[in-house]
Amino acid sequence: MILYDLQMATFPVSEARDRLQDVVQLARTEAVFLQRYGRVAAVLISPERYEQLLEVEEDAEDVAAFDEALAEEGPNIPWEQVKSDLGWR
Repeated sequence: MILYDLQMATFPVSEARDRLQDVVQLARTEAVFLQRYGRVAAVLISPERYEQLLEVEEDAEDVAAFDEALAEEGPNIPWEQVKSDLGWR
């Protein structure tokens, strides 16, 4: 499921405030960048997209932990022993 395309909208904070209902509606389909003094101050996204980003972050942390575990030095345990220890036979 794709929630967003690669488009993004940009609004000065003052304009976004005046058009808040429209900006929130737009954020359902694309990221909305809010600028203050010509610099991005915030990004408005849908709750669904926010949840997706949290899941991606969690998955990335899991991958990092896995990579870290693989990098640990120590004796290797044969796969057959692991299966036996887990009761998979």
